[in-house]
Amino acid sequence: MPITVSIVEDNEQLRETLARVLNRADGFECVGQHASAEAALAGIPTERPSAVLMDINLPGMNGVECVRQLKQLLPQTQVVMLTAYEDTENIFSSLAAGASGYLLKRSKSAEILEALRDVQNGGSPMSTHIARKVVQSFQASNRPTAAAAPATQPTEELSPREQEVLDLLSQGFMYKEISDKLGIGFETVRTYIRRIYEKLHVRTRTEAVAKVLRR
Repeated sequence: MPITVSIVEDNEQLRETLARVLNRADGFECVGQHASAEAALAGIPTERPSAVLMDINLPGMNGVECVRQLKQLLPQTQVVMLTAYEDTENIFSSLAAGASGYLLKRSKSAEILEALRDVQNGGSPMSTHIARKVVQSFQASNRPTAAAAPATQPTEELSPREQEVLDLLSQGFMYKEISDKLGIGFETVRTYIRRIYEKLHVRTRTEAVAKVLRR
């Protein structure tokens, strides 16, 4: 079954370009295009896509509020933000609203397609620059104090290879980039990440990164 995707983007040229990219890629199908949040909320529940590419700066209701309402209607649909905004407020507002990933519009087509595959497998894809902002934010809020450190570190039970994968994941590397960097297969990377999530008792990249930063 293809990964079905709806697009919410007010820039007509970009919206149509994204639709072409999806329809030409193996394993994808664009099932809807919407120029506003209001149109998306009316149309996407009928389209029932696997995933949504969501802009933030939309006419009328913004993309963050659209995500919040859309997730109430379709909780199983994964939302990936695709926006020019890279400030922490928009990043965390989007994630808190229910988005599973956050990409910048300058991302390459291959990165967008990989991100959509990633969210279907329980991942939380982010552009490298965005992931680093998330890391910096966690670092700022989780700096060690004089209080006692936890008796056991949350990543102690990971194997050396799983630790390598997790470190790269926390730096914002995509699955394919981790595969190339470590010289292992793409599916092997997925297996490692699934084991990491299980061992750390997390479900997303963001939660895994938080565990890394509390070591």
